[in-house]
Amino acid sequence: MEKIRAAIVGLGRIASLLEEDTLREKPCTHAGAIVANPDCVLVAGCDSDEERRGLFAEKWQVPVYADAAEMIRSHAPQILAIATHPDSHYHYCRAAVDLGVPALICEKPLADNIREARKIARLAENGTVIITNHERRYSQDYIRAKNILDEEKLGRLLSVQANLFMGKTRRLVDVFWHDGTHLADAIMYLSGMTLKHRRRWGAKLSSRIGTAWLEGELRGGNAPIPVIITLGAERDHLVFEMEFSCENGRLRIGNNVFEVWESVPSPYAEKFRSLKRTGDVFEGPTNYFVNMVQDAAACLREPGRQPRSSAASGLRVIEYLHSVKAWT
Repeated sequence: MEKIRAAIVGLGRIASLLEEDTLREKPCTHAGAIVANPDCVLVAGCDSDEERRGLFAEKWQVPVYADAAEMIRSHAPQILAIATHPDSHYHYCRAAVDLGVPALICEKPLADNIREARKIARLAENGTVIITNHERRYSQDYIRAKNILDEEKLGRLLSVQANLFMGKTRRLVDVFWHDGTHLADAIMYLSGMTLKHRRRWGAKLSSRIGTAWLEGELRGGNAPIPVIITLGAERDHLVFEMEFSCENGRLRIGNNVFEVWESVPSPYAEKFRSLKRTGDVFEGPTNYFVNMVQDAAACLREPGRQPRSSAASGLRVIEYLHSVKAWT
């Protein structure tokens, strides 16, 4: 079977450079995942920066271009990974569709505003496969967590709490927009519901100090489920984690966190129950980037297949982020 041709526009960290990080699970970039997939071949890369073009060409031994349209016309990629700044995502999505690229992998957030996110989603409605790189939908630990919640192994989901600390001096709004997109999508993916904003208190989102709390709820089930997100600056460490509180236990998941707790008779007080951690742990590679490229390839091989992380799910995240900003 002929290999699927793949190309990348935007040759920065998530496209290629993070492969040099010795501590990260590999592959951890678009280029690395494409090269690791036996059904795909990396044919070219594009960036306006000459130095990045040189580094990419040297590492991956493929031709590079300063113009995306020229690259697409020269190599006719079937998958185009768009790893540029969010304000250019619609431009490249639109150009790729006009030039006949059948499948796109678009970095998160889907766009830098709701208007262009909706335009990208409409492109997908017209037949182009568009995957939003909300990578946790492809991560094996999150897939296992979703199965636990879907099968109600801990009973009904009752509430969600999440913490997001991503830098000591970054503005809260920047953390929220660029890293909160992953958090909001993970909450919606794991619950199978849609996250809606209600109110905010604490620090202003424009601040580089303090803590803000975002109150919302998940809708789409039998009853709304309350959600509290803690968004903080001034921490010298990174925290990305969620706790799903259920009738008979809780599930905690996040960066380097996978814990399942179940209700058992309390060893501390008669006629009470306590939570005890189960032996359910996650070890081994998450294969998050591998699974995403595999999904894109499968969508090309199987007409009509919908990607696990679609433009529609990417749009729902932008709608949530936009609603929080609009209320503050």
